[in-house]
Amino acid sequence: MNTTTRILVAALLCATAVACSKKVKEVPPADTGPSTTAPTTEPAPTTPGAYGPEDLDTDACLRQRVVYFDFDQEALRPEFQAIVACHAKYLQDRPSSRMTLEGSADERGSREYNQGLGERRGNAVSSAVQANGGSGGQITVVSYGEERPTCTESSEDCWAKNRRVEIVYTAK
Repeated sequence: MNTTTRILVAALLCATAVACSKKVKEVPPADTGPSTTAPTTEPAPTTPGAYGPEDLDTDACLRQRVVYFDFDQEALRPEFQAIVACHAKYLQDRPSSRMTLEGSADERGSREYNQGLGERRGNAVSSAVQANGGSGGQITVVSYGEERPTCTESSEDCWAKNRRVEIVYTAK
């Protein structure tokens, strides 16, 4: 990749990270007057705009956990940059979180080739997450090659569904 392409890719990744960041409107607490009860211990406030564990199921960007690839390619398609940026921000905001990137390929090609292609795809997503601020220590890449298809027909539409990396969060 030449220098101009690298700069453009870096600028695109930065722009998508900013576009994907959550906006949280801060609301001042209502003044209820002097308290006559004993003080209670409340959880520490979260950083405005930071992802919490509940966001995995509620945030539209984080619910998208499959990245698709073109035939025989491991390059991340531009339409998935924003999704990867959201997941990178989640890892930044939740340092104890871990993700497994499960790479897959369609049935075409040898078993060994598809195993390697699934791993290269997983590594491509891992690199993009890390380029957006995610920690490599939070990421594991696994390749299933052609062994875990989501579609078993022999057609281009079906094969396209099998060329993917699934983002799976694991509790720790």
